[in-house]
Amino acid sequence: MVAGELMQDLHLRADAGAPDHITVDTKSPEPEDAELEADPTVRAPPAGGADGLDTLPGFEREQEPPSDEREAMLPNGGGAGSEVEAQVETRLETRLYLKRFAVLAVFSLSSLVNAFQWIHYSIIAHVFTRYYGVSNSQVDWLSIVYMVAYVPLIFPATWLLDRRGLRLTAMLGAGLNCAGAWLKCASVNPERFGVTVTAQVVCAVAQVFILGLPSRVASVWFGPREVSTACATAVLGNQLGTAIGFLLPPVLVPTTDDVDLTGHNISIMFYGTAAVSTLLFILTVTVIQDRPPLPPSQAQAVLPDLLEEYSYKQSIINLVKNKAFILLLISYGILTGAFYSVSTLLNQMIMTCYVDQGQELNAGRIGLTLVIAGMVGSILCGVWLDHTKTYKSTTLVVYLLSFVSMLVFTFTLKVDIYLVFFTAGLLGFFMTGYLPLGFEFGVEITYPESEGTSSGLLNAFAQIFGILFTLIQGKLTTDYDPLTGNLFLCAWIFGGAILSALIKSDLKRHSVNVGAGGAVSSELQMPPPEEIKTRTVLLEPSVSFSCETSL
Repeated sequence: MVAGELMQDLHLRADAGAPDHITVDTKSPEPEDAELEADPTVRAPPAGGADGLDTLPGFEREQEPPSDEREAMLPNGGGAGSEVEAQVETRLETRLYLKRFAVLAVFSLSSLVNAFQWIHYSIIAHVFTRYYGVSNSQVDWLSIVYMVAYVPLIFPATWLLDRRGLRLTAMLGAGLNCAGAWLKCASVNPERFGVTVTAQVVCAVAQVFILGLPSRVASVWFGPREVSTACATAVLGNQLGTAIGFLLPPVLVPTTDDVDLTGHNISIMFYGTAAVSTLLFILTVTVIQDRPPLPPSQAQAVLPDLLEEYSYKQSIINLVKNKAFILLLISYGILTGAFYSVSTLLNQMIMTCYVDQGQELNAGRIGLTLVIAGMVGSILCGVWLDHTKTYKSTTLVVYLLSFVSMLVFTFTLKVDIYLVFFTAGLLGFFMTGYLPLGFEFGVEITYPESEGTSSGLLNAFAQIFGILFTLIQGKLTTDYDPLTGNLFLCAWIFGGAILSALIKSDLKRHSVNVGAGGAVSSELQMPPPEEIKTRTVLLEPSVSFSCETSL
């Protein structure tokens, strides 16, 4: 009877419709003597009981209810396969699928091609200025347009991601990227600079649907012990595209006075990009899905309870009211915008400092060094977060080291071209390595809000600061020298480091994954269904992470 009572109480509490204050009468009705005699399956216990418990003072053995009474008391007769237990078990069942690696690879490659198309004009700006007969600032706008397009389009893009899912958003990004690449093939003519601008605008719109997806892909496909590494790998694709954008254009389109040869070389680069973009669009359509059949983590498992009440507008309001996230928005925007500015103006800085030494190829190689070092930094930071979950301290340390690296890069830029390789690599390691840190930290302090929305806003602020920094630093570099422009960035990065120190860390997603007692997520016990919605909406800071506090 005690087991039956416990099971009854469990099922009543598991019923989402049952209030917590309902009390259960554990006294079973005494069966009539006639019924006992008529039912051979119910026998009176022997006097005194085989275990002697009846002999204890004040102890009365309660009769085991008949099977029909037990079935009336417990759903499905109290069997292990009861409907409530099945719903609870299914809701929190998690699983990792091998397909997650294919999804991550296809998305990363799409991001790679989009990033390549962002930077391949700027790194050989002197070639395009001669070919199209335009100024340096006009070529710079081919890079800046990526940042300009992102800001007004981020809200419809994140709304689409929340409402229609990962698959459609990724398909739009890959499709527009492919269309822009083919349009560039039609722009290979000295009189068609307007066509190449239009093509770059299409690619810029494509990156709105790509740039905010790394944290979404990582969260919905990867487990809690690999989510940060997956996010870093997704960001890695964008960085690798930038690296290739620094390396290949100077090789494929070398400096020459022959306009026809220059056009031929540009055509080779554009047609190759279009072919790869087409292949990746096909792979995106066939491989990427919104989410796996079963969620990869407890944090993802409890989110479906919010879908019916989810409001995109309210989500934006919640993010705006989150003080820690606002501080992260500004600090992330400053550092990432500085990286965009340095990447865009790197060719001009190198050519200005080494004007008589013909360093076009080295300018591209220095950019490649910057980004490859950043790729290593991204992966190491992602692995570190997965093992330590020290988001606040890691973010702050990397931010401060980025500031120091920017100072070193600034004051050694004119010393020696080979020293610049080292200082640029140091700068890229920390500055680019910060990108996935910002994404993951943002998801942690804003959970359960959509990863796409938080990441999209982070990128929007990065684009805003990137536009401002590129225009101002470019003006300072042209009117004065690269030292003045770089010192301008150093001052802003120092301010961003101070803001990062003020962020209060509250690892909400990780608290759900590990539980209040610090148990591994797969060992979590299912909370009553009526508490799931409360848990996902009103998450309290976990006492397990007292070391992650603001300074």
